[in-house]
Amino acid sequence: MLKKTSLALAGAALFLAWNGLLLLFLWSRPGAVPGAQNAKNPQNSPLLPAQLLQLAQDAEAELRLQRELLLQIQRFSQMRRQKTPKPPQSDAEEAPVIPVLVLACDRSSVRRCLDKILRYRPSARRFPVIVSQDCGHAETAKVIASYGAAVAHIRQPDLSDVAVPPEHRKFQGYYKISRHYRWALGQVFRTFRYRAAIVVEDDLEVAPDFFEYFQAVLPLLQRDPSLWCASAWNDNGKEGLVDAARAELLYRTDFFPGLGWLLLAELWDELEPKWPPAFWDDWMRQPEQRRGRSCVRPEVSRTMTFGRKGVSHGQFFDQYLKFIKLNDRFVPFTQLDLSYLKKDEYERFFLQQVYSAPEIKLDELQKGSGRDLGPVRLQYRGRDSFKALAKALGLMDDLKSGVPRAGYRGIVSFVCRGRRVFLAPPSDWTGYDPSWS
Repeated sequence: MLKKTSLALAGAALFLAWNGLLLLFLWSRPGAVPGAQNAKNPQNSPLLPAQLLQLAQDAEAELRLQRELLLQIQRFSQMRRQKTPKPPQSDAEEAPVIPVLVLACDRSSVRRCLDKILRYRPSARRFPVIVSQDCGHAETAKVIASYGAAVAHIRQPDLSDVAVPPEHRKFQGYYKISRHYRWALGQVFRTFRYRAAIVVEDDLEVAPDFFEYFQAVLPLLQRDPSLWCASAWNDNGKEGLVDAARAELLYRTDFFPGLGWLLLAELWDELEPKWPPAFWDDWMRQPEQRRGRSCVRPEVSRTMTFGRKGVSHGQFFDQYLKFIKLNDRFVPFTQLDLSYLKKDEYERFFLQQVYSAPEIKLDELQKGSGRDLGPVRLQYRGRDSFKALAKALGLMDDLKSGVPRAGYRGIVSFVCRGRRVFLAPPSDWTGYDPSWS
């Protein structure tokens, strides 16, 4: 704008200067100034009316010429603006808005979660934070309110008990959580009309590149129908089971990880009509919901949980969750080529990598250090075989609808004694057996 104003002023100054010189020239012509002629020759008569008329006509013609020239310059300038393409938008203008939905209840420690989210988010406009609170807990509400306009605080209106089957009376909390999820996601996608959202619970702490990761994987979800979510979580992401030096590694997984995950509005359109009354995360892991689709997950988790106390009464927390390695260095995911995660390309290189690795036995793997050795494969042939190997290696050994945690086509990738290991079924694997639970 400043540049355009300067050009306009310069043009006006040039126009005035030109016409000033023109008038000076015309007035300096012989007989143009009556007083000058009379001073030299007092006997000369004043300037004749015909001469004055001619002078005025000459000046008017010259001014018309200059005006036409100015209009031509203006029209040319407009044509240039129309033909010149607009400069590309900045990254901030092009980047989509992805809200972070924080599900809260009665943990005043939600402050730890929100502090890290607000600290690491690169833009308040692109990543608005919505805290949805259930339970009506006054102290937690006070903590959320203390952030003022930095977060949007919405409240689940229905705090009543849920009617549950008698045998599920002790699971009342799971029913309320599922009801809260449905209401909160409905607000994000129906009321606020967002096209994607990151879901976080109030007991999660995020990594420095949490937002960078989700910003980079969003286009994958939008373009690849074989993906239905992206998660910040690696179920087998304990220290010693991951390669912290390769924090940029991403995988496809058939197991819904949760714990900081991204979904599109189109997926909510699909899930909302059949949303379950309870145990929503295990429901997501059923074949009827997954429908052969996968999620993206990282080698090193971009979230960690600090919430031992909850409706699950610390299930898995002391044995697994509190040992999850949280990534501590920034990976510029938006500058990396993530096309290898497309289904066809991923299966081509990943399956070749797995089944070209030499097969070894558990006792061989447990001997010494393998830091200078290549990847190896441990093979299992049934549910019991998988669970025994997983337990011996410190992996999570439970299965949901036959799918192992962090697994893809039955394969679980991890690190043991510094060596890449693939816990894998035979190469003629034909699919998951839902009876493996």
